[in-house]
Amino acid sequence: MNSIESVDTAITSRMSCRAFTSQEVPRQTVMDILSVASRAPSGTNTQPWQVYVLQGAVREQLIAQACAAHDAIYADPAVAAQYRDEYDYYPTQWVSPYIDRRRENGWGLYSLLGIARGEKDKMHAQHQANYRFFGAPVGLMFTVNRNMGRGSLLDYGMFLGNVMVAARARGLDTCAQGAWNGFAGIIKPLIGAGPDEMLVCGMALGHADKSALVNTYFTPRVPAESFTRWVD
Repeated sequence: MNSIESVDTAITSRMSCRAFTSQEVPRQTVMDILSVASRAPSGTNTQPWQVYVLQGAVREQLIAQACAAHDAIYADPAVAAQYRDEYDYYPTQWVSPYIDRRRENGWGLYSLLGIARGEKDKMHAQHQANYRFFGAPVGLMFTVNRNMGRGSLLDYGMFLGNVMVAARARGLDTCAQGAWNGFAGIIKPLIGAGPDEMLVCGMALGHADKSALVNTYFTPRVPAESFTRWVD
């Protein structure tokens, strides 16, 4: 396979995997992925990423605490005030076409899984799968120093993209998870992150469960012609 085809296949086969097998991922493989990903560009080579790899007892402890918090919020929405994202991931005011794509994505997934509008218990259970890393044996948490500017989040996005593509090149799958961001107060003490660190996102990493219905959901993309303007 030539290099163009290899790279393009790794990129286009990337998906948000929502069901993993229990097959372990060797530590060296994780380090190889992170090492390759670190070649991402960053402003003045600041390399603002800090990565925490969760396996074993700490991973299980985090899952238990996050799921308990998620259940508490579901039982009493007022509890959500205790869990705030440290930065605005989504807009406060949605506009088209972005809100349309968001709705299409959400209802497309729920429809596939047989979850109808108003079935809140089923929606809650599906959302909580995030806090179990969708069964992946490796959980990743990414932080950035609070002193860094918005540009560092741009740098971080390129690094995260590299992580996911490098994983695909090795036959692994991932799911980048902004869902963790509200639980930074739970996560950071467990992983040993300092007060000068801000949680950027989490990520599940492992081998996709190819028999899982949820993994047949592959989100569409608008054609490049729709977002490209040639300026001559």
